Amino acid sequence: MKTILTGIRANSELTLGNYLGALLPMVRLANKHSNEMNVNIFVPDLHSIIAEIDGDLQKNILRTIKYYLAAGLELNENVHIYRQSYVPAHSELCWILNCVALMGEASRMTQFKEKSEGRDSCNVGIFDYPVLMAADILLYSAEYVPIGEDQFQHIELTRNLATRFNNKYGEVFVVPVKTAEQVKFMGISDGVRIRDLLNPEKKMSKSTLAENSKIMLDDDPAKAGKKIMSATTDSLAKVKFDMFNQPGISNLLQIEALVTDTPLQDVIMTWAGETRYGELKKKVAEDVTRMLTDFQARLSRIRDESIYELFEDGEEYANHVASAKLLEVQKAVGLR
Repeated sequence: MKTILTGIRANSELTLGNYLGALLPMVRLANKHSNEMNVNIFVPDLHSIIAEIDGDLQKNILRTIKYYLAAGLELNENVHIYRQSYVPAHSELCWILNCVALMGEASRMTQFKEKSEGRDSCNVGIFDYPVLMAADILLYSAEYVPIGEDQFQHIELTRNLATRFNNKYGEVFVVPVKTAEQVKFMGISDGVRIRDLLNPEKKMSKSTLAENSKIMLDDDPAKAGKKIMSATTDSLAKVKFDMFNQPGISNLLQIEALVTDTPLQDVIMTWAGETRYGELKKKVAEDVTRMLTDFQARLSRIRDESIYELFEDGEEYANHVASAKLLEVQKAVGLR
């Protein structure tokens, strides 16, 4: 079977943007395809430690998987849940790929440039994590890697490393499909990027200091609704989806589509030509409040023990698959 692979770092609480832009689309995709495809959902805990951990890492790891379940993930024998650091092949393949990757291409990664900007130095993990991400993908022959648009560049790096390795050592790796095909498979016209509520020119980020700029998944639902009501819009007095000229309004339309599981084009048509932004804000606020209330209720019912059981089964599977691929790589380069 073909494989879908995805993961979310466990550094801190997630924002509504993380949930709507990454976790929820993945859950819907997994539920759609898990009867005929392997779905690998892993916690990239090795990626997590390249930055400061907000809270306790172990609690964050458990909470991340609980989020998938609370978002409606349906479990079957093709859904595999595991922790990255519990599969040693990830680290070893990363080293081998480091010997294939080029300094120039790694240094051109946008996220590395953003995270290192203005610093005298940064840890090597920030520079190297796209190569570890490539290892995460290639170990399982994953063709589909649902991601946000800020990760598209890393998929292309993975494709380049796999192709370069195959050209030198033989057809060892399955090359993930191109970014355009990834987007098509995800069923979206572009990568979903929920914007900052106060400054919609930027994406919503948990690191932003202004509390009203972001909605966290553990926010009081009523408080979250008030944040929507105070969101920045514009003075054009016309509801239109236009991320360039009306990013605030477009962001609200996108949020409404995702929290109600309605096609974006249907939401756009519903509000086309409306001149009163307050009505749109009120509707989005009500739906975000309802979504968070239901989500938090489901989350409270999930036991830690059930997550550990998922890890036990998923890590047995992951180690079996990843070790076999690593051995193939080791033989190709002459290590075995």
